[in-house]
Amino acid sequence: MAELYIRKAKMQDVRAIHGLLMQCAGRGELLPRSLSDLYQRLRDFFVLVSREDDSVLGCCAFAICWENLGEIRSLVAVPEVQKQGWGRRLVEACLSEAVLFGVYRVFTLTYVPGFFARLGFEEVSKDVLPQKVWADCLNCPKFPECDEIAMLLTL
Repeated sequence: MAELYIRKAKMQDVRAIHGLLMQCAGRGELLPRSLSDLYQRLRDFFVLVSREDDSVLGCCAFAICWENLGEIRSLVAVPEVQKQGWGRRLVEACLSEAVLFGVYRVFTLTYVPGFFARLGFEEVSKDVLPQKVWADCLNCPKFPECDEIAMLLTL
């Protein structure tokens, strides 16, 4: 496989990010995102790309939710690059951006708590997250019976 690297997402990456997210959404692993939403949130995303052809092989987003709270979301990597540390590196890129913005509490909602626990996140009750966090949940087919696990990291 070609050499890979992580960078901030660009406009030409939106359709590839959308494709990755929709594949996972189809398996019920995360919420689907519209192209419109991705264009609006493009600055939140980091992408894993191939130096050979600049193809997008993974992505992760950091979204600021509140004064001192952010969310890691939309973490996806194609099967060919999984179990190689790229997911961790994508999350770390997002956490570095959180620190850059002065956001020191970061949460995620996940079906893979072990992955995030290895990065220092701790499981918390969803009740500790402010209501503002739940705006996306209204569009979820599992609402209000969310089965994701809330995890929080203090940087």
